[in-house]
Amino acid sequence: MLVTLKQSCTGLLTATLLIYSSVYAQSSKAVTQTPWPAVVKENKPWTRWWWMGSAVDKSNISRLLKNYAAAGIGGVEIVPIYGAKGYESQYLNYLSPQWFAMVDYSVTEAAKNNMGTDIAVGTGWPIGGPQAGIADAATCLLIQKYTLKAGESLTKPVKMDNPKQTNLPGVTLQALMAYDDNGNTLDVTTRLNADGTLNWKPETGNWELYAAFAGKTLQQVKRAAPGGEGYTLDHFSKTALHNYLKKTDSAYGNTSHGIRSFYNDSYEVYGANWTADFFTEFRKRRGYDLKPYLRELTGPSVTDKVARIKCDYRETMADLMLENFTHTFSNWAHGKKSLSLNQAHGSPGNLLDLYAGVDIAEAETFGSSNFRIPGLRRDSADVRNVDPDPNMLKFASSAAHVMGHPLISSETFTWLTEHFKTSWSQCKPEVEQVFLSGINHVFFHGTTYSPSSAPWPGWLFYASVNFVPSNSLWPHVNGLNDYITRCQSVLQAGKPDNDISIYWPVFDAWQNPKGLDMPLKVHDIDEWLHPTPFYALVTGLQKRGYSLDFISDRMLQQAQGKNNRLSVTDSGSIYKVLLVPRATYMPTTTFEQLLRLASEGVTVVFEQLPEDVPGLHNTDEQRAVLKQLKTKLQFTTLTSGIQEYKTGKGRILLHKNVEEALSSAQVYREKIADSGLQFIRRADNNGKYYYIVNHTSSAIDQYLPFENIQGSHVLIMDPQTGKYGRVLTNNNGSAVRVQIKSGEAIIIRTSKKAFTGMGVWSYVNAQEKPVILNNEWQLRFTEGGPVLPAAKTMASPVQWSSFSDTTTQNFSGTAAYSTSFTLPKGKLADDYILAPGKINESAKVWVNGKYAGQLWSIPYELRIGKWLQPGKNTIRLEVANLMANRIRYMDRNGITWRNYHEINFVNINYKNFDASGWQVQPSGMEGPVQLIPVSVQH
Repeated sequence: MLVTLKQSCTGLLTATLLIYSSVYAQSSKAVTQTPWPAVVKENKPWTRWWWMGSAVDKSNISRLLKNYAAAGIGGVEIVPIYGAKGYESQYLNYLSPQWFAMVDYSVTEAAKNNMGTDIAVGTGWPIGGPQAGIADAATCLLIQKYTLKAGESLTKPVKMDNPKQTNLPGVTLQALMAYDDNGNTLDVTTRLNADGTLNWKPETGNWELYAAFAGKTLQQVKRAAPGGEGYTLDHFSKTALHNYLKKTDSAYGNTSHGIRSFYNDSYEVYGANWTADFFTEFRKRRGYDLKPYLRELTGPSVTDKVARIKCDYRETMADLMLENFTHTFSNWAHGKKSLSLNQAHGSPGNLLDLYAGVDIAEAETFGSSNFRIPGLRRDSADVRNVDPDPNMLKFASSAAHVMGHPLISSETFTWLTEHFKTSWSQCKPEVEQVFLSGINHVFFHGTTYSPSSAPWPGWLFYASVNFVPSNSLWPHVNGLNDYITRCQSVLQAGKPDNDISIYWPVFDAWQNPKGLDMPLKVHDIDEWLHPTPFYALVTGLQKRGYSLDFISDRMLQQAQGKNNRLSVTDSGSIYKVLLVPRATYMPTTTFEQLLRLASEGVTVVFEQLPEDVPGLHNTDEQRAVLKQLKTKLQFTTLTSGIQEYKTGKGRILLHKNVEEALSSAQVYREKIADSGLQFIRRADNNGKYYYIVNHTSSAIDQYLPFENIQGSHVLIMDPQTGKYGRVLTNNNGSAVRVQIKSGEAIIIRTSKKAFTGMGVWSYVNAQEKPVILNNEWQLRFTEGGPVLPAAKTMASPVQWSSFSDTTTQNFSGTAAYSTSFTLPKGKLADDYILAPGKINESAKVWVNGKYAGQLWSIPYELRIGKWLQPGKNTIRLEVANLMANRIRYMDRNGITWRNYHEINFVNINYKNFDASGWQVQPSGMEGPVQLIPVSVQH
């Protein structure tokens, strides 16, 4: 039985729209001559704000929030964690009045800086703590086995024999099942006496007894803060969550304390495969008793029958996770007039439904991707052997798109590289990949609260990246943050514009005889996602230029066909076609919904009809129903070989070549994908936005066709600089000249209305012989440590890390390279591109005393012609490097800087951190520095 999303999501959507109405009202009221949407705090990146030991105070809160706001951060997400050693007297217990006073103060101070505040429910992760007593703690199924022969009595009482579980509240015997050699099964639970002795002996045969206990995982909250220590919560028990939140409410009262969203971290609960009333819930939902199948459920057999039993078990786990945890948690947040924010990945449930059950679905990136961008540093020793998959992120964005939730977040940059070795240039393509997956509200991972009294580098969280003011690159973080803000202002505008809704066959994953519960983890996608026909079809269509979202069985129950389009909610996305990939197993209820939607006018495309039904209950009857439903589809063959069945207002198409079927349904790809460019589309009442990135190894400069621009006015917007300009189309109005270097992004804006008050876009048409800035260069160190090296003079700029003295090799901070040069008198070139030989890692540029921009990402080029003049010119590049060299110096000299409780501080491989053996990281600027005259075309 599938539980509908509709009732829970009605209140959820109402709360979402009420809270966001003010945000979008600001945007719609703005009157401006710029095409960029008016910036609100949700457009900016937010950051996870770790409170170590909750040892926070007002003066440091004020100082830090002001600093964060100035750096372009739009909000913080408070997560209390373990503390720094030596500061125990300053710790504030979680939920204490003193702790709440600091939360209230943070919310007030954040608002003063036009920032928002979210907060974790609990400390560390996963959810739990002293509010969860052992009776409400994460629960597991424990099996004890006994053997009996005919005429024998069981001499040992049936009691929990694990000393760690004995006498724990909530640990109970739930069933005692007996199995003989001939396949007979007997429930002897009622034959047990109060002392555990069994009042039964078999008359014939050899018997094996399975005693099923509801046990406790005994897992503690990871990285817990003072006052937050305790057991992790039973996510499948509504009673457990109610009890937990009741104790939380006793501290919070009837107010949210100004919190925008209450946040629940990823499901990292290990071995929690049961809950106390599971047998009852299973019978109610699946229609049969699970007890007789305990041996199949927990044994090593890998038969079809076992797979069916485990499929039903996993579907029940998914139901309980959604209803008893996700919906309950979200409703609790709404009761405080706040939003719910949840990470569903890793849960043993249908990820689409879990993400759909909250206001803000949050995905996660972990590790770094291997992009083909020339010059992008990726040292194998400094990255984890994990490639983030953007289609894992699409489970969150798809759910939000389908349900009409405007914001989709991501925990971003977790372990992007080793500590202290992450440049903003490395962050850029990673966050671009996040945007391409549909995420539009990124959270940095992250920022550690650190008091001004803590010596450099201050307090730091054990997992990178360190978005903190002590980071030597912090003075340059605005480059990254401004870029993210511009992108998100567009990606939060209008609505998603994906053509295809593709069904995710979760039962193909669930109907697996191996294992028991099935947490759908980010780190296990090679098992449950990558080998599937669904994944092959999704990635193949994306590479061809199709835009799509995923849809679940529950969503299909709520979906409807209107005007030959598919939608699930009134505020959600509208799709041109519903695509069903090859699926071995499909419930008859889902197949019936597909037929209903087709009759309502939706075009449903099957790559292949489902072969079988999942689950054990009434299998033969359900197979007969599925066969009958399929038999009713009297297909006719079209000239292209596509099988077509017309029904009601719509039709069903069946063809192994999905692209041909989509073309028959008038769903066309974006041919810009042939160039290797990647994109995502948004649409509003005026037109469309194309966010486009170049992660290929080559620059692209050509007219590219766009499917949706004929008859439109077109504007190019540069999210790196904020520049924009009108452009003309070619090829009967369907193509735009796209000039984009590897590592860059652009936005194509189309509009039914003409763009007024805006200039034209300038393309670089030709480059002339570069001018080498080879006059004498000065190098002066301005900020950083451990000490400021002496100034230097050089004929051509070289990286300061190349000098032999240890003072410069140990330095992390900012240094200014400056020189002068002469341009011929008379007319200058149309523009000039500044192109240094190499920048490690970011540079702010001043030309003739005026700020000209920042070089923080590949291709490290800047157009500076407007600041140049005939005759003498001056240029200064303030270069910031990584923290790594200073950390190396400290570890080589035994200077203590990491001293925390719990996990303390580890490297990217979760070993004790030690930078003393590191090589000196390249730092500074390297020549030749070129000034390239160019002619431009408008």
